[in-house]
Amino acid sequence: MPRKLSAIAPDWWDYTTVDSSLIADAAALTPEKLARLSRPGFRVVMYDTLEDFYLAEALEYISAWRESTPDNPVGVCGPIGPTEQLPLVARLVNTLGLQLGSAHFWGMDEWFDSATEAEVPVTHPLSFERADRELCFNRIDRKLRLPEANLHFPKADTAAYRATWQAGVRCAVMQGGQGDTKHWAFNDPVQRRGKWKNEPPPPSEYRKLATRVVDLHPLTLAQNARTSGGGNITMVPNRAITVGPVETWMADKVSIWQAGTHDNPLGQRLTALMISQKLQDSAVPMSLLGDHPNVQFNYYRGGLGTCAVEMH
Repeated sequence: MPRKLSAIAPDWWDYTTVDSSLIADAAALTPEKLARLSRPGFRVVMYDTLEDFYLAEALEYISAWRESTPDNPVGVCGPIGPTEQLPLVARLVNTLGLQLGSAHFWGMDEWFDSATEAEVPVTHPLSFERADRELCFNRIDRKLRLPEANLHFPKADTAAYRATWQAGVRCAVMQGGQGDTKHWAFNDPVQRRGKWKNEPPPPSEYRKLATRVVDLHPLTLAQNARTSGGGNITMVPNRAITVGPVETWMADKVSIWQAGTHDNPLGQRLTALMISQKLQDSAVPMSLLGDHPNVQFNYYRGGLGTCAVEMH
């Protein structure tokens, strides 16, 4: 039986094309049931306050960087959504006097300008590199900062960025948020065309994707306009550069942070259910993490909401 067409964008694959019974099962998950989805290799953690949530996220940076030595450098791959942890990282580094001379950082993604065929400049109002620098790295005391050579931001020519993942630096943790298309970084579902017109790529094929330039699902454009651009979708580029599954599986741990700001109540439940049950479907890219050996989903309990119908 052929897969359903997307209820959002018929020319794309996305979570609306999966079996309706799976959607119903996810919608029925209470916060208590969600917390019990943990299994070996997948841990669900709940936080009762946003202060605790973002502090715990910031501390993942600190814990990873404290392991770094000149002989065994360690890095973190970090997101822009969410961003609230970034000033806390800088404050903790400064307060602890943590020397970051051997530590590394990888940015997860960046916008791509189709007119120039290049990454957007740091002067772009939505630049992820700009946000990382202004919210975190420029706030760290100069005597403590990571060397500029240890900051790795993806560019349109991905070769140099990809090489840093093969340069002997261990990625202790890759953090991320979850988008409306159930992506981490910009690993969106693919368009329905060519050999993927009737079926989405099998997980084994999607897993082969490395850092690359991608076309973005319309839902991702709307989400980024809502969360970062004041609703102005005209300023959001429709392509981006994103870290891929290849690099993701190089990270010791994948840590996803869901405060209820980016994805909705159903989405926050659906991917946890699929990862818990190892139900992998590239139309729901986050579900592929069910095959990663160390994944942690972090939730702000107050951001889980409800999947009940509420008219507003």
